[in-house]
Amino acid sequence: MGYAIEVEDLVIQYTRSGQETFRAVDGLSFRVQEGEIVGFLGVNGAGKTSTIKALMGFQPPHSGQIRLFGAPVDLATSREQVGFLPETALYSPYLTPAETLHLHGALHGIEPATRERRVMELLAQVGLAEKARTLNRALSKGMLQRVGIAQALLSRPRLLILDEVSSGLDPIGRRDLRRLLKEEQHRGCTIFFSSHQLSEVETICDRILILHQGRLIAERAMLEIMGRVPSLEDYFVTLVETGQDLLDQREEVRL
Repeated sequence: MGYAIEVEDLVIQYTRSGQETFRAVDGLSFRVQEGEIVGFLGVNGAGKTSTIKALMGFQPPHSGQIRLFGAPVDLATSREQVGFLPETALYSPYLTPAETLHLHGALHGIEPATRERRVMELLAQVGLAEKARTLNRALSKGMLQRVGIAQALLSRPRLLILDEVSSGLDPIGRRDLRRLLKEEQHRGCTIFFSSHQLSEVETICDRILILHQGRLIAERAMLEIMGRVPSLEDYFVTLVETGQDLLDQREEVRL
């Protein structure tokens, strides 16, 4: 099985006022195998969104390489099989969820008959079947997030890239999201997402990457973590605040 995502020595930097240069991502390298669910973790400002924008071709890197399914990310064809949900997804307040998905489906080139079936199927999956004809402006933040999730799944992508995917979702919405992402994985989809909801990451991810100040500071399989530290939250907070890897400490004790 190949890699869905390959990132090598990625550097993303911005110029602030006064021509000062700030590195948001500093020499980042990682790979995501096809079929994995990988959580991309970090505190606010760690560089997660900048990395995700680069994965989608929205943010040209200063240096480094990104490949999706072996193709350079700057080729539009490399993103044809990617479903994407940004941290803040904006949809026309004067369209309904069904109309929103039809619009995105048309942009994907999905033929009308298939699109009609797919739209209604997805709205039912995300729990919005009864709101299909309600204007977006009348929907809650959580409901709009469900529209965004449906939009990301519309083209049956091989890779899902989701930025703060559970933002605005209530406990039922988060439960439904976990179920939906696992179903997509069983279909063969690779899922790469950022989230501050560490309990959800702990539940559904195969592996985690932890980014801090633009650098990768940990890459762990969830099986390494479960049962060896009190929780993913304890592991994450200790690592970010003190630089100490609790798993390394436990290995030293065993030795």
